[in-house]
Amino acid sequence: MSQKHSPRTRADWQALADELSFETGAFIDGEFVAAASGDTLESRNPATGELLGQVASCTEADAERAVTVARDAFQRGEWSRLAPGKRKRTLLQLADLMEANKQELALIDTLDMGKPITNSLSDMAGAIACIRYQAECIDKLYGEVAPTGEETLALVLREPIGVVAAIVPWNFPLMMTAWKIAPALAAGNSVILKPSEKSPLSALRLAQLAQEAGIPRGVFQVLPGFGHVVGRALGLSMQVDCISFTGSTAVGKQLMQYAGQSNLKRVYLECGGKSPNIVFADCKEIDKVAGHAAAAIFYNQGEVCIAGSRLLVENSIRETFVEKVLTAAEGMQPGDPLDPDIFMGAMVDETQYQRVLGYIRQGVEEGARLRSGGEALEGPGLFIPPTVFDNVTPDMSIAREEIFGPVLTVFGFDTEEEAVAMANDTPYGLAAGLWSQDIDRIMRVTRGLESGQVYVNNWAGGDQTMPFGGVKQSGNGRDKSPHSLAEYTQLKSVWMSLQ
Repeated sequence: MSQKHSPRTRADWQALADELSFETGAFIDGEFVAAASGDTLESRNPATGELLGQVASCTEADAERAVTVARDAFQRGEWSRLAPGKRKRTLLQLADLMEANKQELALIDTLDMGKPITNSLSDMAGAIACIRYQAECIDKLYGEVAPTGEETLALVLREPIGVVAAIVPWNFPLMMTAWKIAPALAAGNSVILKPSEKSPLSALRLAQLAQEAGIPRGVFQVLPGFGHVVGRALGLSMQVDCISFTGSTAVGKQLMQYAGQSNLKRVYLECGGKSPNIVFADCKEIDKVAGHAAAAIFYNQGEVCIAGSRLLVENSIRETFVEKVLTAAEGMQPGDPLDPDIFMGAMVDETQYQRVLGYIRQGVEEGARLRSGGEALEGPGLFIPPTVFDNVTPDMSIAREEIFGPVLTVFGFDTEEEAVAMANDTPYGLAAGLWSQDIDRIMRVTRGLESGQVYVNNWAGGDQTMPFGGVKQSGNGRDKSPHSLAEYTQLKSVWMSLQ
């Protein structure tokens, strides 16, 4: 695909889309191949219904072959025992190739899962930054010398784990992929990537670039397919040493069971969320805060694990604030994902589309006040407008369950203690936000929130230096930062007696 100029308009992006072709085979042992069974799955553009391709749907046999290849590659040591500085150079080359092809990669994600092209470009920037950051970290991860007497020397070594299976979701295909594979590869592991069956195409294009960058044969492989088939096979494999997963809490629990049934492999999980966004009456610039609160839930069609889906507003400003949120939402209507000026795109597929509409109907039936949206847009494509419910009570399904769509639930509170209790009244603990100008309150509330990350006077801030992950049933691992790199290593203690 030609990328001689930067596309600026919908027409520009559509012209690039018309030139695009897709790799559809699984990437195993350095080659793109059909699934052993010959099975395929459809990849469709949710904004138009257009068939993008028939992608290999891998089975247990494909997983077994890929695991064997990954193990052999690890034991050969061509990557695992390569000097960290040399692994760094290869990963930096991969990042450069991603940079050179960022428009194509972004476009693939937009066509495959329906997100706005501007979102996909932002995802690409994050993915490239992650690859570069982890590459630069690897030759700065030191072992240790333990304090001993003169008669001994005690070393604490960090070594790669072995074979890592990375299972990523459909909502941020390449960015989540980078968060998983960058530290795992940097640490010297062999990696098998299982992209979501809803958005597999960018992972296969990435495999081409990884091969071009010089990652050795068998070190990085891609198995498209269904989680209950190929994901299960990876989870139960005795030769997979670690699973890194982002997705639903239910699947995360299943993967932990697979680890117990097999070889006690490490399992790192980033699971669901029902994130509270707390607005105190003393917040600064209420119009801007309302805009941020709307974006916190409607960005990426609400298909975001940290979406600020529960808006908690101090009652003294509640009515005014909700009106401003509704105004902001009016400017966030969905449209053609190839249009750089639209805020929301299409829901990823019919299943998710119907799931979200079902929750909206349930919210009305349970007695919540529907303030905006609520009905799908007419015409082709899977589009749902920003939907806001007020007068929500904690016992309602829309208040407790992760919807993963553009549905905001609004609650009121009177005291700081009540706000914190409401925020923590969830099995999840992935993200939380608060808006206030009172530094004492900020510190009290921040410490009181049961959450892996807390955003203060912003939503979804942070860069590669900050770890990302949850507590409670939102998971246990961390992506990004040097903390994630350490997760893909294991410690070896060496105690030497000196003569």
